[in-house]
Order: sequence, then C-alpha cells, then structure tokens
Amino acid sequence: MCEHTNFSRVCSLFNSELITNQKNKVTSELVVDVQPKEVSIALLEDKQLVELQREGRTASFSVGNIYLGRVKKLMPGLNACFVDVGYEKDAFLHYQDLGPQFNSLEKYIKQVLSNKKKLDPITKASIQPELEKDGTVAGTLQVGQEVVVQIVKEPISTKGPRLTSEISFAGRYLVLIPFNDKVSVSQKIKSSEERARLKQLLMSIKPKNFGIIVRTVAEGKRVAELDGELKILLKHWEDAMIKVQKATKYPTLIYEETSRAVGLLRDLFNPSFENIHVNNEEVYNEIKDYVALIAPERAGIVKLYKGDLPIYDNFAITKQIKSSFGKTVSYKSGAYLIIEHTEALHVVDVNSGNRTKNANGQEANALEVNLGAADELARQLRLRDMGGIIVVDFIDMGLAENRQKLYERMCQNMQKDRARHNILPLSKFGLMQITRQRVRPAMDVNTSETCPTCFGKGTIKSSILFTDTLESKIDYLVNTLKIKKFSLHIHPYIAAYINQGFISLKRKWQMKYGFGIKIVPSQKLAFLEYVFYDPKGEEIDMKEEIEIK
Repeated sequence: MCEHTNFSRVCSLFNSELITNQKNKVTSELVVDVQPKEVSIALLEDKQLVELQREGRTASFSVGNIYLGRVKKLMPGLNACFVDVGYEKDAFLHYQDLGPQFNSLEKYIKQVLSNKKKLDPITKASIQPELEKDGTVAGTLQVGQEVVVQIVKEPISTKGPRLTSEISFAGRYLVLIPFNDKVSVSQKIKSSEERARLKQLLMSIKPKNFGIIVRTVAEGKRVAELDGELKILLKHWEDAMIKVQKATKYPTLIYEETSRAVGLLRDLFNPSFENIHVNNEEVYNEIKDYVALIAPERAGIVKLYKGDLPIYDNFAITKQIKSSFGKTVSYKSGAYLIIEHTEALHVVDVNSGNRTKNANGQEANALEVNLGAADELARQLRLRDMGGIIVVDFIDMGLAENRQKLYERMCQNMQKDRARHNILPLSKFGLMQITRQRVRPAMDVNTSETCPTCFGKGTIKSSILFTDTLESKIDYLVNTLKIKKFSLHIHPYIAAYINQGFISLKRKWQMKYGFGIKIVPSQKLAFLEYVFYDPKGEEIDMKEEIEIK
C-alpha cells in the first residue's frame, strides 16, 4: 500500500518530498496567477506542470473551515445527522466523527454561548467523559442543537460537505487539538532522541486542555520556532471562540485559516522551491510574509511578476494545461491515454496508438507503453486531483515479471503524491485499481474552444475584416467611453500580424488613438477572440453577439 499524509487546505509538504527532490535534483517552482474571480497555483518540476489548483476568490466551504452550525436532521439508521453550515445541501456528520472529546467541546461551547460578556478560558474548562464508541447519534444530539464542526471534505457533485467535530488548527510544524491533552510525534521522525526531545519540549510549553501533533518538518527545529507557531495557533482558537460568543445567526463561519492564495500555497510549499512568482502585489506581500514566517531564509524566492504577457503564458503553463487536460492525453511516441470521469469512478484506457513496434516483440512493446503510461498517469492524478476509485486498463502483458515491474513503477511514481492512496497489482484482466483520497471535486479543464465569432452558429464574418472590428472597438473606447489607457489581449498569431512591419497596424492605431493602447498576446484565447482590460486589470466588456444571416 502506498499511503501518504492527509491532503487538506492547510497541510504542508512533509520532508519526504524535500528529500526526494534533493536526491533527484528536481527543480521546483510555483507560479501564482491572481485573477479578479479566482486564484490558481501551478507547481512546476523541471519546467513540467505537475499540479494545478484553482479556487474562486469568493469560494467557501473549503477543507479546514470551522463553522458553528445547527443540527437539521437525525438519521438513526446511518447513525449520523445532517448539519446546516450554509451550503445549499446540508452537511453530513457521522457519529464516529464527533470525536472522543465531543462532550467536553459541547459543554464549553454552551458556556461560551450563554455568557456574551466574558470568555472563559479553555484551561479552566472541565473535561467530560469520553464519548462512547458504540453510542448513537440520537442519544447524543438533538434537532436544533448548535455544534462546532470542521469541513473535512468539500461538496462534491450532489453531495454536501463532510464534517467532523474533532476540531484541529494546523500550522507548518504543529497541529493544535482542543480538549486533547496528549502530544504525538510524526512516525516519520525516526530518531528516538529527537522524538523524545520534541515531545518533552511541547509538553512543557503547551497550555492545559490542548493536545498537539508534531509534524515531520518540525524535526530539528528550535524551541523559539515551535513556541512562536503554537502561540499563533492558540490565537486562532481564541479568535474562533470570540466569533462563537458574538454569533447572532446560525450557521456562522468562525474560522478561516488565511487568504485563498496563502491557503492554496500551504498545500504545496516546500523549502526546496527555487522561485515563487506572483502577478498581484497584494497577494505577493501576503505570500512573502507567510514564507518569511515559516522559512525566513527563503523569503527572497518570492518574486513579483510585472511582465506584459499573462503570467501563465510567460512560464509556458497555458500550453501545458491545454495539452494535459481533456479526454485524450498523448504522452510518448504516439501512445495516449483516454480518461473518462463518472460519478462513481474514473476510467483510464492505455493505447499504443500508431507507434512503431519494438524490435524485441509485442511483449517488450506493451511493457514500454505501459511504463510510459504509469509515468503520465501519476502526473495526471496529481494534476487533475482525481480521487475515489481509478480503474486503469493497461495493455495486456504475458510475463508476470513485467506486470510486477509496472506495479513497482506506479508505486514509485506515486511517492510524491501527498494524498492518501492505495494501489493494487494488476488483476488477471490486466486492470489496475487505485484508490486516492477525495476531498475536492476532480479538476476537469475544458480544452475545447467555442468560436468567439459565430458563438456556435457555424458561420462567421470574413476573417480579413477582424482587424477592422478591433479598430472599431478601440475607436468606441477612446472616443465614446473616453478610456485612453487599456490593453487588448488577442491570440498570439493575430498579435504577430498586428505587430508586423516597419509601420505596423499597432503603430497606426497608436498614432490615431493614442499611445495608451497595449497589445498583449494571450495563449488562452481562441483564434479570433479578444478581451479588453483597463489599467487595473479589470475586463472591459466589449463583446457583442451578432446574428448571422
């Protein structure tokens, strides 16, 4: 079984990835693209896109968020209940996810809600008996009861969020757990002396009624660093309880770790990164402050991107996104994968395509194609964040040793994957089954492009008149709307045509309408698509759909 650490919004990479990167000398970079409606982060290893995360800047219900919710419905048959946390579908909370310290947490929350003037410290709270393992939700909760819950799985498809009442506040080195007096140290820290040092150190500085999990990256850290982060996590708990105390409506979001950009960054950050490029000054400052907090000596790797090209175009990410997503993914010498997503599982078919046969025969050819497919599939699982059950139909191989080679290659490739996963050897039908932790919907980027001129009608105006259309839009912007400075984003081929010649079309427009016009080639746009932006980066809507007759 290939199993790794929990994948959540606030978790950080463990030292195993750092060691692997150093051993294999992988060059890693992060590129952060901040747009008005979403933030996306691309992880590059040796300039190849291996992870992509996107999140709307107004999105909620993210893993790690904590709510003061209200029990909406009890389900005795499932020994679970549904809790209203503000999502269109009620969130699911199983009895086993209430946690052994639920009684202590619930009594403390009732005290906080009953006294709006004074917040009693948790250190003075009385610890209640642990929740019975074989108890029932009906005997513990009642409809309308207020409960503090944390999201462990985002809404996926028709399902609402999945919840837990085992509240935790995760930092880079430590995880703080209220009403749990134990200190646990990551099993990946092998040195018994270091484990004993960390445990003794945290026992001496942690307050009463708090438990702590020491992460792998805390190995070798000084007391000042650990104490500093512990104080930050304790402040998060206190701020959350103040919000509970002041709550006037239910549900209420009482804890959101940080900004969207930094929240995404925490999933990916590794001290071995060479560069972190950001195209937004506000987010750049947030990320730089975060890196300075957790790795002061690495703060210089955060760089503000000020180029004219879109940041993803500049780092060749847009092209990789278009080639890596979609139903068919080519990977080596004509071979390709076909990836289908369903409600219950993901299905991957491996095809050799029109590649030439291996001189050593069909078996060697099948092994070569399958090994290449294992490399690409491991990348695709991380890139699309595919979770649940993945069934892979490899090309049939007759030799058991080749099937073992393929299984070992897949396990090796998945070592960098932070999501918990399990890989089974090939079945007698040549199928490999993989389960991968699913906490978010799989990312499925649509790589097809709707015609921006005919809007799917199938007929367009003459392409040679396209530049005339652009000039009419520019004329309207400058002379009617009185907008003198703006940038026009167009397909690179069109940009090359507009910029060609000693006296280019761009120069003619600038002479006629002013030098506030900037032409920017953008790879994400279709051939005859265009977008106008003002100096602040906000889109100026100049599109109009014309009925083709």
